[in-house]
Amino acid sequence: MTSSQEKVLYARVQKLFDRHPNEGYRSRELRSKLNIDDEAEFQTLRRVLHAMADNNELVYNKSKGYQRPHSGSNVVTGTLMITKAGMGFVAVPGEADVYIAKRSLSTAFNGDTVRVALFGGRQSKKNRDENVEGEVIEVVSRAKTEFVGRLEHSRNFYFVICDDPTVPRDIYIPPQQLNGANAGEKVLVAFESWESDHLNPEGRVLSVIGRAGNIHTEISSVIETYHLSKKFPPAVDAAADALPGKISAKEVAARTDLRGLAAMTIDPEDAKDFDDALSIEHLEADTFRLGVHIADVSAYVKPGTVLDTEAYERGTSVYLANQVVPMLPERISNNLCSLVPLKDRLAFTCFMTVTKKGVVKAYEIVHSVINSKRRFSYEAAERVLDDGAGDYSEELQQLWTIASALRAKRMKNGAVDFDSPEAKFQYDEHGTPVEIKVKVRLKSHQLVEECMLLANRTVAEHIGKVKKDEALKPFVYRIHDLPDKDKLKELSLFVKKFGYTLDVSGSVSSKDLQKLLADARGSKEENVINEVAIRSMAKAVYSDKNIGHFGLSFDHYTHFTSPIRRYPDLMVHRLLDEYAHGMTHARREDLVKQLPVECKWCSDRERVAMEAERASVKVMQVEYMRDRIGSVYEAVVSGVAPYGLFIEVNDVLVEGLLHMRNLGDDYYRYDEKQFSIIGERQGRQFRLGDAIRVVVLAVDVSRRMIDFALAPEEKAEKPLPRFKLATSHTVPGRKNAPSVTHGKKESAHFGRPGKKSKGRRR
Repeated sequence: MTSSQEKVLYARVQKLFDRHPNEGYRSRELRSKLNIDDEAEFQTLRRVLHAMADNNELVYNKSKGYQRPHSGSNVVTGTLMITKAGMGFVAVPGEADVYIAKRSLSTAFNGDTVRVALFGGRQSKKNRDENVEGEVIEVVSRAKTEFVGRLEHSRNFYFVICDDPTVPRDIYIPPQQLNGANAGEKVLVAFESWESDHLNPEGRVLSVIGRAGNIHTEISSVIETYHLSKKFPPAVDAAADALPGKISAKEVAARTDLRGLAAMTIDPEDAKDFDDALSIEHLEADTFRLGVHIADVSAYVKPGTVLDTEAYERGTSVYLANQVVPMLPERISNNLCSLVPLKDRLAFTCFMTVTKKGVVKAYEIVHSVINSKRRFSYEAAERVLDDGAGDYSEELQQLWTIASALRAKRMKNGAVDFDSPEAKFQYDEHGTPVEIKVKVRLKSHQLVEECMLLANRTVAEHIGKVKKDEALKPFVYRIHDLPDKDKLKELSLFVKKFGYTLDVSGSVSSKDLQKLLADARGSKEENVINEVAIRSMAKAVYSDKNIGHFGLSFDHYTHFTSPIRRYPDLMVHRLLDEYAHGMTHARREDLVKQLPVECKWCSDRERVAMEAERASVKVMQVEYMRDRIGSVYEAVVSGVAPYGLFIEVNDVLVEGLLHMRNLGDDYYRYDEKQFSIIGERQGRQFRLGDAIRVVVLAVDVSRRMIDFALAPEEKAEKPLPRFKLATSHTVPGRKNAPSVTHGKKESAHFGRPGKKSKGRRR
């Protein structure tokens, strides 16, 4: 306390709460209790209360005001996740997630660290049947203070409708805080305050992004929303420019010289950075030496430099629908480290002696210098494989033989392969999408993928298979946990209705899931079973603790093959180097403390990149559908919610919403366990995975929304008239009415493409 008056008021407040420890008071109630008449003294009281809240001596509860912090087991602290439906879950380390209803979110945003009062006491993760429910009583720290959205004007006030559907309220903007922005523009807003959930949050406009609904504005808003930047700080660009452009003779002498080897790259047609090359040599009758050569970024990006700091902060390159936000400056990613043809490049090579049956007999990991002899696109490599003729035909056929054996062996061991389709956009000269094609998974894709998987596994085993007398080696692993038991039970009950069996009485293996998917292949319920199975899976993450990779059925796995675009791969390269040169005990102890933090950061950055990529794809999908209102499409039900069906159009993979109100022929009930909605009168059922014909009803580019209706022949009654999309406005001082938002469903993501068809996110 900074003044005698504040100290006196502090003591009086403490005394009051000592007498009434379980009571709560708003500031004006405390003013009355303490007989404060003077306005200046009341303002001092408010400062005292704020200071006590900052020091956790008091907490502010939305219904009771200021009160003593709860003691005992009914208050927890964790990270809040708000779903698109508006409900929340607080992740508490070592305990069950806490469910937070919309009405109990108080003034918290998605990602905030919050204190929660539990309604029913604590519950451990091991002994939970369902989520404990609670109420947010304090926002400890904000995860985000800047938001992107569309500025709107309503008589005497302005407000921003945020692009992020998890933001529960529109942000009120005082007229003096517009910063030159006009209604209908996309803006970047700084959150200023949110004192009560009875009111709207307030903010100020930082900058204008552009006119809402313009495709370039919408992509820019995605970049702003996820705090991405294509530009690097001047110091980072300067450091990249200062790197030597030629490889010195001394550097070549210190490495294994592989420049005479017939190495080749296989990448997307439009790729600009080539971070891996392949070579193969026939050793004897059924044995080959497979070489996976990876760009040696560690030779240029040294720990502790500005280049390294910036790369770590970014964590990964982000592949938006029409552009790339790189992890490294272009001079490094597209020039010095890129394995372009007929140029000497520094590499990290993993040689593996492999039989035709996919058995690895020996391996060697070396620093090398290579000179790629040929740059193939996937399509060009596919033509050579199909024709059996062309440049490096023999080598490509040998690689395909090895890759086929490796894949067959993986499948035999129980790998679960969800092959999700992916869209590719074709643009006109203005950057507007004019065509969407579904990418076909070629043999060449599988060839590269199997070789990369093998190298990643070999490197992980090289470090992870510790001998009995050997000290533990801290390392970066790519792990994929076992599916959640409760979700597997739901999956088992669900598939039973279709006549399939998944025994969950014991431990469910990846082979069990693989068999289920194989049994359902070709059936009319294949799509729905695939979708529900995907949702039962965990997500792959980075970790210093190796628990194996369930989806790939590998005991050891890491990411070694893409250091140009993924920071964990760069970490792996450095650790390989340190272990090769001998690592001290003190260094290992440092890594034990350091790696968990860095692995979590890299996993978080990967998740941000995925969300940004999805958002950019959504922008392009909606733009593509802008002029297709009234068009009829064959589609599939890709998600089910209490308010309607998510619909994915088959040929173009565009997703939108078929709202309950647009079904028109019955009153439909949502059945969460059945992943369906069911008509009360006629009994008609729409399930996840069902084929359906729909008509495009409305498109709103700025809100990234597509509304569908049943095609006329699908309806039992007369079709609904076309309508204009309604917007959800909030009036300052009033609670926001719930609005429907929708986007791409979440899915298990060890099988989604990681770089424009170049190696999936395993």
